[in-house]
Parts: sequence; C-alpha cells; structure tokens
Amino acid sequence: MRRAQIFYNGRLAGVLSKEDGSYRFVYDESYRTAAGSRPVSLTLPLREAPYESRILFPAFVNMLSEGDNKAIQTRLLKIDENDYFGLLLATGGGDRIGPLTIKEVHDAAGN
Repeated sequence: MRRAQIFYNGRLAGVLSKEDGSYRFVYDESYRTAAGSRPVSLTLPLREAPYESRILFPAFVNMLSEGDNKAIQTRLLKIDENDYFGLLLATGGGDRIGPLTIKEVHDAAGN
C-alpha cells in the first residue's frame, strides 16, 4: 500500500492511499471537526466516511502536469506516465499553486 498525507494550507487534512488498484481518501478527524475547515475539493466534501474509487480522484489528478511537462517529469523521475499516484507523490510537495500539498508516508521499513 502507498499512502500520502494531504495538507490544506499546511494543516493535515487527510490521507490518500492506493492499494490493489483502488484509491481511498479519508479526512483526518481533527481537521474535519475543526471550525473553519474546508474540503480539499468540492467533489470531496467533509465527511467521516472514506471516499473510495477505482481511479485517482480528479481533485488530485488536476494537480499533475500535462503534455510536454508531464513527459519531461516522468522521464526525469523514471515514473511510468500512467502512474498518476507515483507522479503525485513525486511532485505534490514543495511550492504549489493552491492550498494542497502532498507528502508521502513511509512505513517503519522505509517503504
């Protein structure tokens, strides 16, 4: 399983994971219940139940480069161009336009 923490304006908003070809996003309880918290996307409103999908949620796909920029990134990072989750993990941190930042979660073994 691959996992990433999703930050909204620097606050942990939830965890996005991929396992066996399925994606799951769940809001962090303290973020979800805090006054003034905003959803990460209009298509992912705040709720307790996790969101599940066979495709990466559009809110996160929209953070990825397209066209020539995507081709350059996948080549330089040695990531399959169809591995949207891998590309998101590799490029979703640091300076971003918008409120979302992605940080990969590594287990104790460093995976």
